[in-house]
Amino acid sequence: MVRYRPRNVFWRSFDHSGAQWLVLLGDLLNHGPRNALPEGYQPAAVAESLNAYKPAAVAESLNAYKDSIIAVRGNCDSEVDQMLLQFPIMAGWQQIIMPETRLFLTHGHLYHPGALPPLRHGDVLAYGHTHLPQAQWQGDIICFNPGSVSIPKGEYPASYGMLDKGVLQVLTLQGDEIVARLALKN
Repeated sequence: MVRYRPRNVFWRSFDHSGAQWLVLLGDLLNHGPRNALPEGYQPAAVAESLNAYKPAAVAESLNAYKDSIIAVRGNCDSEVDQMLLQFPIMAGWQQIIMPETRLFLTHGHLYHPGALPPLRHGDVLAYGHTHLPQAQWQGDIICFNPGSVSIPKGEYPASYGMLDKGVLQVLTLQGDEIVARLALKN
């Protein structure tokens, strides 16, 4: 059983990473009715003690980084969530064009490894939804899933993704241990 971890660990990791952008792959303020909640997950108690998991507190925390965020809509995100956020989250997908590859960003409920958008050799499909970390080639494209910082699934710990110097990595939130790693060039 996964225990709930305060989000402030994530912000420390982001601040120390030197990353220029924070890419969020959806389901930002809500977990949806089908997700099992981690052991120890008590939003009211956490919100009182850490001010860390009321949707409004999460929105406030995210809004502090609004100029650095690129986000897509998840299947649990809504127009009501957008009203709390000061950056756009309602696009079903986004693209980041890099000199030698394209990152196709999506939540994963519409586009995923089993239902691919049109991509070229070496492009990256970055998705969430399953919360299962992945960094691997699937045919001509790279499938990348950073896992989840708040509700990890399987036996994986809370994790996030990083792209640095042409290498995609999934790192644990606690300790920055490598869960998955793949160079963009094949």
